[in-house]
Amino acid sequence: MSDRTTRSDVWRDDADQDRPEPVKALTRQEAQALREKQPPVSPWRVVLSQAGVGALVAALAWWISGELPVGLSALYGAAVVVLPAALMARGMTSRLSGMSPGTSAVSFMLWEVVKIAVSVLMLMLAPKLLQPLSWPALLVGLAVCMKMYWFALLWRGR
Repeated sequence: MSDRTTRSDVWRDDADQDRPEPVKALTRQEAQALREKQPPVSPWRVVLSQAGVGALVAALAWWISGELPVGLSALYGAAVVVLPAALMARGMTSRLSGMSPGTSAVSFMLWEVVKIAVSVLMLMLAPKLLQPLSWPALLVGLAVCMKMYWFALLWRGR
């Protein structure tokens, strides 16, 4: 017998030393307490906040520039975020999407693809629908509304 250790022996020793605690299943009461401590944020609350912030950005853009097309461009940029998000929220809150974990995952991916496709289509149609178009204002409206997703994480609390 040699004193050499094989790679699998070394691997097993390292794994045993750094092994985390086993995952413990939650009881019904523990799961309920966790849900109460970290309530989910309604997707409709996020969509409504995006719409409100988008309207505010559009009003500010119009007020600062003094030109209506700049305000409309910012409003359209907000709509590029809000309308697809509303479609996704509607799809994700439907009864069909919550039937099983597998259905929920497929539904989420499907609605995310729809959301991206509608956003890209709206951006492609912007030059045709808005004359004259202010791309900087549109992008500011779009970016500010997209940042509302970060605030949704803050609303959940710690």
